[in-house]
Amino acid sequence: MQSNRTIEVMVGTFILAGLVALFFLAIRVSNFSGELGSDSYPLTARFDNVGGLTERAKVTIAGVRVGRVESIRFDPATFEAVVTLRIDNRYNQIPDDTFAKIYTAGLLGEQYIGLDPGGSPFPLKPGEEVVYTQSALVLEDMISQFLFSKAEGGSSGF
Repeated sequence: MQSNRTIEVMVGTFILAGLVALFFLAIRVSNFSGELGSDSYPLTARFDNVGGLTERAKVTIAGVRVGRVESIRFDPATFEAVVTLRIDNRYNQIPDDTFAKIYTAGLLGEQYIGLDPGGSPFPLKPGEEVVYTQSALVLEDMISQFLFSKAEGGSSGF
């Protein structure tokens, strides 16, 4: 009897450890970890289409995470999505002619913002807007454009 009880306790402990590991993995994948502190500043960017971009998505320069998406809202006057970025203060020399582009990463299609710095000697100041943006590529739009162009050209033999 004692041997069965020991085995049950060990199996229960193993299952509990597995559930805790899954919990931390879920937090890591869902971008709930790695908060930026108060030592960050906001920038905004306007996009025609943000696709599946979400709040808390990463913001990168040259593949290095420099911030997170703080909020996404719709501007009814311009019919654009206004994205507020929260950039770490260590990266306060981002040129004012920087491009903000929405990219897709990974197999699950997680979207993030990549900043491509320009050559201006003047940095963006807190609260300023990244003027040059490129919206998300929407797969459905690309497929429909491809199919439409094939239909326009007739059947050229697949």
